[in-house]
Amino acid sequence: MKTVIAQALFKSHSYLEYRKLMADLLKEGKSTAVEQTEERTHYSELNETRMHRLDKTMKITEANSAKLKTLNKSYLWVVLTESWCGDAAQIVPILNKMVLEANQKIELKLVLRDENEDLMNYFLTNKSKAIPKLIIIDKATGSVVGDWGPRPQGAIDLIESYKEKFGVIDETAKTELQLWYLHDKGASTQDEIMELMQENFKS
Repeated sequence: MKTVIAQALFKSHSYLEYRKLMADLLKEGKSTAVEQTEERTHYSELNETRMHRLDKTMKITEANSAKLKTLNKSYLWVVLTESWCGDAAQIVPILNKMVLEANQKIELKLVLRDENEDLMNYFLTNKSKAIPKLIIIDKATGSVVGDWGPRPQGAIDLIESYKEKFGVIDETAKTELQLWYLHDKGASTQDEIMELMQENFKS
């Protein structure tokens, strides 16, 4: 797996590089998708607005900020993402804010799912290529020590409940999911990732 991760990192982006890539592609009427469609470009436009808002307004909680500042190891966070993914638009800005709080103990690298199928196949969710997917790597050893995604438990429950009730995931479900993220303000994502890091890595 280390070779696959190294190959992905060769094509990776910092958060600012990823945001610029999204914006530049949208100027051409494109998304990060390998297969370009009007739908994916439309979702990328929505996500550009969402991410801009989160970059300006999303806060790391005081409790999680304190935990991030006291990490005793250094980590690399590799995130599989795409510009058209609604969940990624809500979560990737949170990850970036968490990294900024961590006193340089975490480095964030974003990789495109469709350009890195070998890596994605190591981190499937119920046999699907669901994103975003956070891969947590111990920098000292280069070993994967955990992963998280594609969405926090509350969002998972919402989608599962909707699918059970209506049998499909339609535009209404997607709207309800975005409202859930809006009301949650990133707290669940932060809490779940910090719990994962603290419990498993004794950080």
